[in-house]
Amino acid sequence: MSFISKIFSFKKNNKIDKFRNEIEKINLLEPEIEKLSQNEIKQETKILREKVKNNISLDEILLRAFALVREASKRTLNQRHFDEQLIGGMVIHQGKIAEMRTGEGKTLTSVLPAYLNALTGKGVHIITVNNYLAQRDAVWMGQIYSYLGLNIGIITDNQAFLYKENSIDSKEKNKAKLDKERDEKGSFEVLHEFLEPINRKEAYKADVLYGTNHAFGFDYLRDNLARDSYTQVGQGFNFAIIDEIDSVLIDEARTPLIISSQQEESSKMYNRFARLAPNLKENIDYNIDEKRRAVTLNLAGLKKVEEILGKNIYETGEIDLIFHLEQALKAKVLFLRDRDYVIKNGAVVIVDEFTGRLMPDRRFSEGLHQALEAKENVIVRAESKTVATVTLQNLFKKYKKLSGMTGTASTSAEELDKVYGLDVVSVPTHKEMQRIDSPDKIYKTSEIKWEMIARGIR
Repeated sequence: MSFISKIFSFKKNNKIDKFRNEIEKINLLEPEIEKLSQNEIKQETKILREKVKNNISLDEILLRAFALVREASKRTLNQRHFDEQLIGGMVIHQGKIAEMRTGEGKTLTSVLPAYLNALTGKGVHIITVNNYLAQRDAVWMGQIYSYLGLNIGIITDNQAFLYKENSIDSKEKNKAKLDKERDEKGSFEVLHEFLEPINRKEAYKADVLYGTNHAFGFDYLRDNLARDSYTQVGQGFNFAIIDEIDSVLIDEARTPLIISSQQEESSKMYNRFARLAPNLKENIDYNIDEKRRAVTLNLAGLKKVEEILGKNIYETGEIDLIFHLEQALKAKVLFLRDRDYVIKNGAVVIVDEFTGRLMPDRRFSEGLHQALEAKENVIVRAESKTVATVTLQNLFKKYKKLSGMTGTASTSAEELDKVYGLDVVSVPTHKEMQRIDSPDKIYKTSEIKWEMIARGIR
């Protein structure tokens, strides 16, 4: 096995060595770039934009673009990109996934390919996992983009902003104080003083746009429902950089984003079947498919239901009753209170299975939410009808160039390549790893596992 490991290690090192040749050239540009004033650096951005307009490829201007970003970062954040971060930037620019360990500076790394690709004027979307990170990263990194002469937009689920240095207090003392506070807290706190509220259409015109996958997804759906181009906000799918890309493209890939409209539906039906469902027993009256998260009524169950209702469902043509019953059973056995949903202010509120956050503005479709409301004996609201839907997998396949970064891509490398055509490149750490990664321990039963955990804690 050690012989095989050496072969794969050689291939990886060979791939990284090609990047190191480019890094040496970027480092040679540093003395020249250091002499430029801020106005001259902004002028460099204009020159590079013009070159791209004249059909000069991004690869041809990459070295100078990366050198400019590094210098802007030094002057604003007092952080100089490590050589390894430059490698990560080149990997992302090539439309690949940069696997970088936690703490290696993925946020700072993403500015390099974002700036380079923004020079096309076609927009760059940086996708984060939640609204907080979208705002934090935009404010934290915004000063670099601003120094280079680019504008930055932010979209959250309900708001849109433009990063603007001039939106803060005009008094120089306050400016200096806020700037110092951002340098100290920018990595973990959002300074809203740098965010100027705007409409979503303006935000999409920014050179670089930060937002969550849900924000981009629902804007896409709303654009498809718009009656004319004036009410559409999106500006196409050019280049996307996804943070924690394996989580978004693998774990949440088949999660559908749904826009629905309400349709009239009697609550009596849901309440009736919520009371009927407890009379049925698993593996006797119905079967559960855990993988598909589905419940199917069998013949014995159907007979029992018909006896309770006092009618033959198929003879009366009320086949939709089966659907309502199966939703009631699904709500009873597959969806648990305080795990999949909570009751808050007399309403069923969905819990995001990936983040654990409450999602008060969302509802389960196809009558499931109504079944849960009936189960919990709260007010049953009108049923929703799906009018537009897209999965994250299909959404991100629309981008002309897709890339991302994460600390755990190698384990999903095969799937990312087969489904999305994305190659994974492991970027070396800046310093030698101090942490020891031990192999997984696998136990025969859950009971033994928990016993060993308890022993370890003791």
